[in-house]
Amino acid sequence: MAQKGTKKTGKNGKGISAADRHDFSYTQNRELSWLQFDNRVLDEAFDTTVPLFERLKFVSIFESNLDEFFMVRVGGLSDLATLKHQPVDNKSNLTPAQQIDRIFSALPPLLDRVSTAFGAIESQLAQHGIVRIAPNALEGEDRTFVEAFFRSYVSPIISPLVVDPRHPFPNLRNGALYIVSSLEGMDEEGLMGLIEIPSSLPRILQIPSQTPSDTYRYILLEDVVMACLDGCFGSYLPQDGAVIRVIRNADIDPDGEGVEEDEDYRQHMKRILKKRLRLQPVCLTVNGELDKASLKLIRHALELPNKAVLPVNYPLDLGFVFGLESHIPQAERAELLFTPFVPQLDPAIDPNRPLRDQVLEGDKLLFYPYESMTPFLDLVHQAANDDECISIRITLYRVAKQSRLCESLISAVENGKEVTVLMELRARFDEANNIEWAERLEEAGCTIIYGSEGFKCHSKICQLTYRRGMAIERITLLGTGNFNEKTAKLYSDFMLMTAHPGIGEDANLFFQNLSLGNLNGDYRYLGVAPAGLKPLIMTGLNREIERARAGEPARVFFKLNSLTDREVIDKISEASRAGVHVEMIIRGISCLLPGVPEKTENVQIRSIVGRFLEHARVYAFGEDADTIYLSSADMMTRNTEHRVEIAYPLLDADVRAAVRGYMDAQLADNVKARRLTPSGTWASIAKTPGEVPFNSQEFLLAQAYKDAENAEEIQRKAAKQRCAANQPKIEKKVAAAFRTVPSQEEAVEDVATAAPEGAPQAESAAPAAPAAPAPKPVAEPVAATIIEPEPVSEPAEPVANTAATQSRPQTALVPRKRGRVGTALALFGMGFKALFGKDPRA
Repeated sequence: MAQKGTKKTGKNGKGISAADRHDFSYTQNRELSWLQFDNRVLDEAFDTTVPLFERLKFVSIFESNLDEFFMVRVGGLSDLATLKHQPVDNKSNLTPAQQIDRIFSALPPLLDRVSTAFGAIESQLAQHGIVRIAPNALEGEDRTFVEAFFRSYVSPIISPLVVDPRHPFPNLRNGALYIVSSLEGMDEEGLMGLIEIPSSLPRILQIPSQTPSDTYRYILLEDVVMACLDGCFGSYLPQDGAVIRVIRNADIDPDGEGVEEDEDYRQHMKRILKKRLRLQPVCLTVNGELDKASLKLIRHALELPNKAVLPVNYPLDLGFVFGLESHIPQAERAELLFTPFVPQLDPAIDPNRPLRDQVLEGDKLLFYPYESMTPFLDLVHQAANDDECISIRITLYRVAKQSRLCESLISAVENGKEVTVLMELRARFDEANNIEWAERLEEAGCTIIYGSEGFKCHSKICQLTYRRGMAIERITLLGTGNFNEKTAKLYSDFMLMTAHPGIGEDANLFFQNLSLGNLNGDYRYLGVAPAGLKPLIMTGLNREIERARAGEPARVFFKLNSLTDREVIDKISEASRAGVHVEMIIRGISCLLPGVPEKTENVQIRSIVGRFLEHARVYAFGEDADTIYLSSADMMTRNTEHRVEIAYPLLDADVRAAVRGYMDAQLADNVKARRLTPSGTWASIAKTPGEVPFNSQEFLLAQAYKDAENAEEIQRKAAKQRCAANQPKIEKKVAAAFRTVPSQEEAVEDVATAAPEGAPQAESAAPAAPAAPAPKPVAEPVAATIIEPEPVSEPAEPVANTAATQSRPQTALVPRKRGRVGTALALFGMGFKALFGKDPRA
């Protein structure tokens, strides 16, 4: 007889419990793994090799990460914990309620570390001229200045409240700061005063120095109010005071709310954002002294358990830290901050030539933030003003508030291009910005579409389509990260720029499917979630498993932000047991534990946290990484099954070599890298005697500068190669011109052969761009890099107007018969144009 609360086994095992379905010996809970990631961020605040003020930023980043974790993950678990039958996590066999208990148990040591780091860093910053003044340290002229500021600017806009039986506890806004105080009246007890810190005023107030000094002294706005608290509640006297901050559940499903009949999707999302402000609280942080009765009153009003009240000894909402950077004394900046870095231009790109021509010549790979995003932005801008560009299509997930890209899209539609933008309004915490850009783009004339219900569009793809004569050319741009000018300077990401016709056809089909709401498209080159991405990963792992079982070398490399998908985890374990060597670099969550005997002993997992946010996703298969995909997707169930994501192959040998070099650099890191142990803890990388410290991010940064210095020489060599490639063609044409006068049939053949190098002809399938050789046949790279090799006896057909090509045979072109000199001059002109990109008569 089955135990109460368990399901009987049904057909196909659907009723089997999680404990019976899964092996938990090599997996761990995702929430606890995430807390370990945030702890690694905090490690940077204790690293004395990091400049002092940058260490303070890492403390702020830790807190910001934790806020989002509570709003999204703890908020979602809190909802599930209210269910009568709670689901069980398939990596740890824990219910949502049990996971919440584990989370709150793990928090106190982390918050103690934050207090220690913040206090130590702030003390050292005071020695460098950055001093925060506490309210109880104000005296003399400093107190006079603060009180005058309070009377003039703060008091007129605050609304102190007294909470008593006649005045119920107010709604506290998510993330806002409040000062609370126990009050004493003549005839009343148990009163509490509350003041919201106004967000309309600057958080930081500089306190002027009485003597000339480079020291920057400041006080926080909440401390200004705290210093003047005695006069805020009339006849009631404050007995204590604390700053509090409520974090609310933000895990609201926009699709689950339902769109009203007379409501467009943008209006629906605006309504959802307002609702988020009043969702259930998940935790309360407190900084300061507050009596137990007042704290109990707040907790009960918010319906929070004791464990969700978190006392801390540092200012709440450390976002103000970034505003201090501009006030660092000039003489101290070199010591307190990272050396300023400017993203460099990719040396393979010549800024003096049209980018369209350069991409048609061969694939280009941008590597942010070491290389600049400018070539991508320039390409879209040039397309917006190119008469031959007929359409631009793009998916946007997170957009910069000041976006040159979006301005180019507006210019394109104003210039008569067809511009289609899939704007994902459900990008969490970027919804308002995306709504604003969607409205602007639509007002300009762009066609705006939104993601399918239940499936966020997280892919990063842009396609530029050109018409050259009767031929169609496509340039496809695919990224691992957002088309965002701001994050491209902070996040480590790849951007592939390719004119590969097969990828172009897949991208064209992808956009067509998006418009139709079809999520099950069939693609030859791209792995597209929710239908085709996970099968691609499984196929790659199975290929290496078969190689290992056949006694051949087998290797897999994954670079991810997170790994939580149970099916992928189990397949990696199977690969390890088969003898496949699996190396992974995972920045954040890893639910897989490496090195577990007979389960994952051939798996190694590292994490790198440093100056730049590791954000690129790389899937590489083969001992020599002969098959490499880049992607927007992590190996999380939400990405592989519930989002629209794209993985794209690297078909160009030089591009693959560049990514392999990146992989090698990251695997060699012994400074910022940490390794995951079988017990779930993270350890520093042990150095062998005499081993030199190697920081992969610093190496890649220095390499970018070195490559930029050599860019002129690289471009000169590329120009010579282009000339050398074209020279035999020109010599052949000129020599042919001085042979015996060709017959009409020979002339037709010569012109047909030369047509791709000269002016477009109706019969030419896909003429090459001026000054650029025709795209190389893709058969050989495809056979080497597609996971399931396809028979490729012929080169991939170039993209063209097939209807025009099929309707008129080659013999339709009959040129007028020329003499020897006329023919020579005509062919020489074509050769000149092919070589130099312009007509000699111009």
